[in-house]
This record gives sequence, C-alpha cells and structure tokens, in this order.
Amino acid sequence: MNTHGSFTRRGTMRAGTVGLLALLLAGCAGVVPKSEAPPPPPEQPRAGQLPDQDESRHRIALLVPLSGANAGVGQSLANATTMALLDTNTANIRITTYDSATNAKSAAQRAIADGNRLILGPLLSDDVAAVKAVAGPARVPMISFSNDATVAGDGVYVMGQVPAQSLERSLRYASSQGLKTFGALVPSGEYGRSASEAIMDTARETGIRVMAIESYDRDATSLANAIKRLAAKGDYQAIVIADGSRMAVRAGPLIRDAEKAAKIIGTELWSGDEQIAQSASLRGAWFSALSDGRFKRYSDSYKTRFGASPYRISTLGYDAVLLTIKIARDWRVGDRFPTTPLADAGGFIGLDGAFRFDKGVVERAFEVREVTSTGVKVLAPAPAKF
Repeated sequence: MNTHGSFTRRGTMRAGTVGLLALLLAGCAGVVPKSEAPPPPPEQPRAGQLPDQDESRHRIALLVPLSGANAGVGQSLANATTMALLDTNTANIRITTYDSATNAKSAAQRAIADGNRLILGPLLSDDVAAVKAVAGPARVPMISFSNDATVAGDGVYVMGQVPAQSLERSLRYASSQGLKTFGALVPSGEYGRSASEAIMDTARETGIRVMAIESYDRDATSLANAIKRLAAKGDYQAIVIADGSRMAVRAGPLIRDAEKAAKIIGTELWSGDEQIAQSASLRGAWFSALSDGRFKRYSDSYKTRFGASPYRISTLGYDAVLLTIKIARDWRVGDRFPTTPLADAGGFIGLDGAFRFDKGVVERAFEVREVTSTGVKVLAPAPAKF
C-alpha cells in the first residue's frame, strides 16, 4: 500500500492509508525517556554543510519532508531523532537531515556523497524506489518510515505500521472467542485489496470461514448497497469494516439493521478517534491497535522540548535511532552498517511495544480493544515479546 497524501496529527493518512519504538537497547529491554526538564536540543546539521572532521562518529542520514504538505510530520520525525540522542546521551552518532519533499533521489545522492552509512527514511513509499536507486549501488541500507510492505528487501527495511497486521490480530482473537463465520466490507483501492488479502490469509491459517467480501466506493450510497449485498449472502457471526472511522460510523447502523447479532470488527484506523466511542451502533465492536502505554510519557517529554504535540508516527524516528544505537555497539566507525542484527528473531521493545523485522518488513504486537459506552477499553493486551 502506498503512503500518499497528508498526515493528520494522529499520524494516519487522509487518503485512507496509514501512516505508526523506544527502549530498544537490550533486545526486549531498553531506555525510558527522561522525565526531568531536558536541555535545549542541539541543532541538527542540514544537507549541504561540510562534514566535520570527527572520525569517531557514525554518520546517519535522515530523509524526511521538511517542506510541502508533509513538512509537519517530517519535522516531528526529525525532532524525535534528536530526542533519542539526547535521552541516551549518545555522542558517537551524527544525524544529518535532508529534505526529501521535492526530490528524494537528489537528497539521497547528497546523503551518500556526505559519507552517511545508513539512511533513516524516506517517509513515502513512492520515494523509496528513488532513494534505493542511489543507496543500493552504494550499499547503504535504509530503514523506511513507509508502511508499504512491497518495497522491502535488498537493503530496504520497512518500519511503518503495516495495516494488514492489525486485521490479522483482530481476526485471530475473534476466532479464539468462538467466532467462525465472517463477512467483510472493504473500500475500493489499494487499502481494500490489502485488507482483503489479510482477511483471506488469516482465514486459511485459522480455519475461520469468510462467506463474503463486498467492496464499495467511499460514499454513502455505495456503502449502503455493499451492506445489502453482504446481508443477502448469509448470516454472520462477525462483520469486518476495513476502513476508518468516518465510513465505520456510517456503516454501523446499517449493519445493525441487517445483521443485528453480528460482532463488528474494525481496524487500527479507529485508534484515537472519538467518533468511534460516540457511535452507539459500534458499541461492542473490536479492533486492534498499537499500545499507547508508553506514548504519553514520550509525548509529554516532546512537548517540553519542542513546545508542541508530536505526530503519532514520530515514534518511528525515535525508535529507529535507538535501534541504530544498539547496533552501533558492535559497528566500527567507517565500516558499512551491519544489517544482520536487524533480523533478530527475538525482536525489540519500543514505544509502541514489541516489534521485529521479517524479510525486511516490521512485525508488531497489537492489543485488542473494545468500544464501550464509556470509551474504549483493552480486551487483550499486546504480547510483551515474540
């Protein structure tokens, strides 16, 4: 799935795609951001500055948009990387920030010419190929903030939250609770295709039965017709709404009219959206999301340093740096970045919980939540480790 469009403060994409791990320094143990008032952040060097002559530091490039529609999220990611260096008192890593908004390939060329051995970013999946065309021949790996699993491999590691994993967690939980017959509503387009694949893959692995999947355009009439077609094909123990809160709130009452007893299952796009809790028709619904347990502490520290709230996706920048710090323990300055440690099957613990890389794609641990009349509660905590 491509990460297009502009990010909201919650870190999701307005075009229906999603955009979102500190404490990495000892596998499943780590460092907690300091809670005391921090010193002012050091200024990160910008592209075009001459490299310093300090041979004791690893050179890392951060490719994020610092102009254009996604400048806010890019700056939030950059601020998060600064926080990670400050919180760990790291002196042997230098991060140089390059604006990828208008020409990601040119930004990557400057980063390679400056001697950087690792690229953090880019943010958008459309930019990954352009950066890879430069970084690949130079044997410089990149840890992308995209959530498009299709771009992983050959030195590209995808760190963004992959939407299909949330659906898989919800369906497995539903199956463990005795639900075996499912229907699904998916939007037209790439997100819907990815959701459909995740649903069918999970069905094959768990033995649940998917009786029908209906797609719709994102308008009220198309959605209503899809629900009618779905209802005509049988009775379901659960119905998946593979979409964000706006369409879920519209679909809820129509599903209740057609399939009163069906459990509604949503997606990670519902996380943090008050519309979900306010919808009476969605009460009792389940969805999976990353744990927010550590995010508040991070957010408070971020506000103290930078005077504004962070984008939710900015934790990726913080955690990518901490992951680099851990690997840097056995990484000699001037050598190529060692990628073997990224394949550690035991994974790591970050702000968003346990994660690891599988064939270059991040795998995350999700908690299952339930919508109630008083808000959203956790039904099943995210696994603490793999």
